[in-house]
Amino acid sequence: MARRIDVTGAGGVRLAAWEFGDPPKTDRTHDTQDPQDTHPTQDTHGTGDTHDASGLASAAPASGAGGLPGVLLLHGLMGRASHWAPTARWLSARHRAVALDQRGHGRSDKPPQAAAYTREAYVGDVEAALEQLGLGPAVLIGHAMGALTAWQLAAKRPDLVRGLIICDMRASALGAASQHTWTEWFRAWPVPFATLADVRKWFGEDDPWVERPNPARGEFYAEVMAESPDGWRPVFEPEQMLRSRETWVYDAHWEELTQVRCPTLVVRGLDGELGRAEAQEMVRVLPHGQYAEVADAGHLVHYDQPEAWRAAIEPFLTALGDA
Repeated sequence: MARRIDVTGAGGVRLAAWEFGDPPKTDRTHDTQDPQDTHPTQDTHGTGDTHDASGLASAAPASGAGGLPGVLLLHGLMGRASHWAPTARWLSARHRAVALDQRGHGRSDKPPQAAAYTREAYVGDVEAALEQLGLGPAVLIGHAMGALTAWQLAAKRPDLVRGLIICDMRASALGAASQHTWTEWFRAWPVPFATLADVRKWFGEDDPWVERPNPARGEFYAEVMAESPDGWRPVFEPEQMLRSRETWVYDAHWEELTQVRCPTLVVRGLDGELGRAEAQEMVRVLPHGQYAEVADAGHLVHYDQPEAWRAAIEPFLTALGDA
């Protein structure tokens, strides 16, 4: 099961955090529907995700799981907390595992103003979540943009982060051409989709970015769709995603890596976006860097190959005393 805990991020933005495991119930704690249940559910907080493919259901704030080491999981651009559900369930046997819907994503607020999607805002949200949830010093596990947020926070607030796992995120600048490609890709989406089956097929087979059929990719995107009167649309605003991306895509982030003092594991999928040479250079510049790779995985490492992903990160967690 998962429990929703609302936290207040930078600038007063409301963020939905999802705690996995089964901490003791209080009068403020209620079970939620399982995050991986793909049956539609009604959103009880009125956030607009009325028929949400992820199946996440709202609940009152949860109590803590006393004494367990904290882990905060951060999805990438366009992702959501439910994408971490298998990892979080696995972690919850020995951790207080919480996954965060970042601003503009999932069940968290989606501020309309462009200024709400800065790097400072994303980092400030995670800082606030760790403090309000009482998780720190925690292990941060981030995928793609979430990994960048994680290492920027680790550099800023080493007191809150005792370990870091970076999943398939580059430290080099990607540039204007990359941002233009993403803009055109969003325009190519055939929204609205008539059914979730159409979502799965397009993102798993028909999307020009797909080199070969990838059912896991289709499922990944099905989880970020919600039913509207004219069909299935993403739970995020594509323009807000582009705004979020442009705040980091033009810059390199090597200097911030050098400022990360905690043990850090850099994980890449062999067919992902982070190349081996760049990943190994990231490990070299990190004061306490380690490297792992997952075969037969693309950019969505933890989603493509969940068992191999867990096997890749378990030795690192064990060394931290977490597994």
